[in-house]
Amino acid sequence: MKAAHLYLSLLVFSSASVLVNAFEPFTTTVVLGIGAALGRTIYNYLHESCDSKWIGFNATGLDVDLENKVFGQHIGSRIILKALTGFMSNDNPKKPLVLSLHGHTGTGKNFVSKLIADNIYKEGMDSSFVHVFTSELHFPHASKLDTYKSQLQQWIKGNVSNCERSMFIFDEMDKMHPGLIDSIKPYLDYYDKLDGISYRKAIFIFLSNAGGESITQTALDFWKAGRDREEIELKDLETLLSLSVFNNKNSGLWHTSLIDKNLVDFFVPFLPLEYRHVVQCAMAAMKAKGLEPDKNVAEQVAKDVNYFPKSERVFSVKGCKTIENKLHYYT
Repeated sequence: MKAAHLYLSLLVFSSASVLVNAFEPFTTTVVLGIGAALGRTIYNYLHESCDSKWIGFNATGLDVDLENKVFGQHIGSRIILKALTGFMSNDNPKKPLVLSLHGHTGTGKNFVSKLIADNIYKEGMDSSFVHVFTSELHFPHASKLDTYKSQLQQWIKGNVSNCERSMFIFDEMDKMHPGLIDSIKPYLDYYDKLDGISYRKAIFIFLSNAGGESITQTALDFWKAGRDREEIELKDLETLLSLSVFNNKNSGLWHTSLIDKNLVDFFVPFLPLEYRHVVQCAMAAMKAKGLEPDKNVAEQVAKDVNYFPKSERVFSVKGCKTIENKLHYYT
């Protein structure tokens, strides 16, 4: 093995050991999962590098993906495309890009994060420069909060020093222990460098169900007033959303300095999905599975989904989350 490869392997093992400690206590499943992830990371480190061959923003690709694969999210798709296009085209950004995606389950938050990764990194979500944290898995114990803070800082510092175009995705922010995310505030701020490392080209994405109630209520108000959902604008939701998340004691963003210091660039609302959007999801899922899209089948699947409020049946309870599995029954 070449010296450079050996160094990278040691670096991966060293960085991985930091995060592994955050997973304790282990179950057999978690240990095996970490082993598989570590093996993939080492493989990627040996053949993937932090340069334009492996990292480069495809704005057209993201635009097409958002148009053809994400449904009912006119606000979110527009904000994300503009935010990424502006940030990735700037060779000297003042701070990292910080996006906070909010909405009920099944509305597309995780899926959009994947599309972002796919259009920046050649390896997509499998890139060694994309890091995903899930609150209940990676930070399960409130008693270990201080330990998690230290390990999270080390993980981000180590990976950004390895590649300035690193992406960090924090899933289930509504289940994260309040105060934990504040430990990374310095990396999201307007600093030129911290200990010789610049974090300005990194991307941080927070995913949360928190704020979903206020988003849904706004969408329902528009529906009851007979107004088209496409009339809903960011200004109708952003302030309400940030306040709702900031004051939610059960959210990882509760009273966080990230909001207080205006370090979150965009609070992106994901609207609840209607019947027509579920049909579109089913059609797209069939196409993704290599099947000929059949609208009759898609409508059967959509009718089998639960909707709320019960009297009006306007919005899908789980968005498009169960659509792919339901297709097995109808195809």
